[in-house]
Amino acid sequence: MKKLIYVLPMLLMSSAAFAADGDSTWKAPAYFIAMAIAAFGGTAAQSRAASVALEGIARNPSAAAKIQTPMILGLALMESLVIFTLISVFLV
Repeated sequence: MKKLIYVLPMLLMSSAAFAADGDSTWKAPAYFIAMAIAAFGGTAAQSRAASVALEGIARNPSAAAKIQTPMILGLALMESLVIFTLISVFLV
């Protein structure tokens, strides 16, 4: 049910945003909602990844170097997806 709450606004506005008749009244709000969802998803995933990594380091401090590098790489990839969404909002 939670997934439906996140997907429903995009489904309702996507047909109006990509309509072929040139009516773009829903285009800007749809992109801003998409950006909000992407930012929320990115921050939620980053906070979850960071908390799990820090918990792992707290349980085993000797593995900090092995945990930190993949965590930073994962955080950078998550952030890049949000930046790609931001760029697509301004390009379209």
